[in-house]
Amino acid sequence: MKLACMSAAHVHADAYIGCLQSIPDVEITGVADHDAVRGKAFALRHKLSFFESYDALLAQKPDGVLITSENAHHKDLSLKAINAGAHILCEKPLATTVKDAEAIVRAAHEAGVLVMTAFPMRFSVPVCSVRDELLQGKLGKPLCFNASNQGQLPPRDRAWFTDPVLAGGGAITDHVVHLVDIMRWYLGTEVVEVYAVANRILHAQEVKVETGGMVSLVFANGVFATINCSWSRPTTWPSWGGLSFDLVTERGVIHVDAFKQNLTIFSTNAPQNRGEKVQKSTSLLHDWSSTHGDRGLGARWLFWGSDANQSMIEEFIAALREHRPPQVTGEDGLRAVYVVEAAYRSIQEGKPVRI
Repeated sequence: MKLACMSAAHVHADAYIGCLQSIPDVEITGVADHDAVRGKAFALRHKLSFFESYDALLAQKPDGVLITSENAHHKDLSLKAINAGAHILCEKPLATTVKDAEAIVRAAHEAGVLVMTAFPMRFSVPVCSVRDELLQGKLGKPLCFNASNQGQLPPRDRAWFTDPVLAGGGAITDHVVHLVDIMRWYLGTEVVEVYAVANRILHAQEVKVETGGMVSLVFANGVFATINCSWSRPTTWPSWGGLSFDLVTERGVIHVDAFKQNLTIFSTNAPQNRGEKVQKSTSLLHDWSSTHGDRGLGARWLFWGSDANQSMIEEFIAALREHRPPQVTGEDGLRAVYVVEAAYRSIQEGKPVRI
């Protein structure tokens, strides 16, 4: 099976390529990027062929592509891949607007092309285990979620994450979609109302997008939820991010932490530039080192749990080989974009928005 990478813009692109390289009988035909300098460096790092244009890359007839570009380019690159007959694994959010996300899903359906949205938390063992217990009736009727997805201000080498045009927004765009997808998956129903507030108290001099937000949701079955989405972690925090939530049911409360399976390692020889990402061939180690004061004492998380990224990539490959829809679809990505767009509208209007 032949796979290709469309853009190296996203921080997850390195991990996804590492995942692909570990799967037997998968050939990575190469990478193309509208930023040639970035693309060539990525190709060199992973020993891939670099193509000067996306058309040249798609001319190699890959079975599928990974779209890991800036968010604003997802629609155009997806349509290019669809026109070439290549199946798609697209980084989240599926698009920066509902209109663009709908165009992707519609075009793929008409062309018979599979679209999978990159929601790796669907493959997190703690997240999956609690869902299984919920569906088996062990936890009782769900009542509400209290959720959090926090992280540091995106890395300086991925400055587009804080560009309102290229990213489509700030912390809300970056962090809400994962939790919306998990909640939809748990409940089997859709969000019908969104209320959101946001601010730029943190990093106000550095970026023009929101760095903190609180999004409240109401689902069709009456379950409600709150999502704390922010870039609030200090640069000395040992990890790049985190995702957790409390699920309140008629029988009690269960806490789910998708990144709890880690060891905290302290070292006096940690990298001196704060927030330096330690690159690995796979995403098994979510390893972010920082220094603490003049002592040079660094802390990092060594993730020992199962690798959700690897499981997600393997599901994409399996869906292509078995000619079936993936476990996470383009429609799932579209539904999350509905919520994000409604959240920004709610912020503008200062009131709840119905979907």
